[in-house]
Amino acid sequence: MEPDTPRLPFQATRTALAAQLAELHGLLPGSVVVRHMRCGKRRCACKDDPPALHGPYIQWTRTVAGKTVTRYLSPEQLARYQPWFDNARRAKDLVAKLETASLHALEQDEGPTRANETR
Repeated sequence: MEPDTPRLPFQATRTALAAQLAELHGLLPGSVVVRHMRCGKRRCACKDDPPALHGPYIQWTRTVAGKTVTRYLSPEQLARYQPWFDNARRAKDLVAKLETASLHALEQDEGPTRANETR
């Protein structure tokens, strides 16, 4: 019989999540909004009922060095980079799951954290 090899708790889960992260090729943070808007001209078709709004205006907004940065994208750019926006959301989700699995592993190894423990 083989001796028991120590196995880290939740290792399979953490390995699978890391592998999924490694499969992401390119990601863009931030959010994308597609807007249709009215203008300021009084007699424009955008004021009709029903309105013929201007647009679409595709805005990509993200934070850079603590400041909000907005860039307008063409429909072609949005189509080209949409998988990267999707990957950014997927990466956030995977990292959150990896953190949770790691916390569970730590608690299983070390026991639950007490409120009066310090670092």
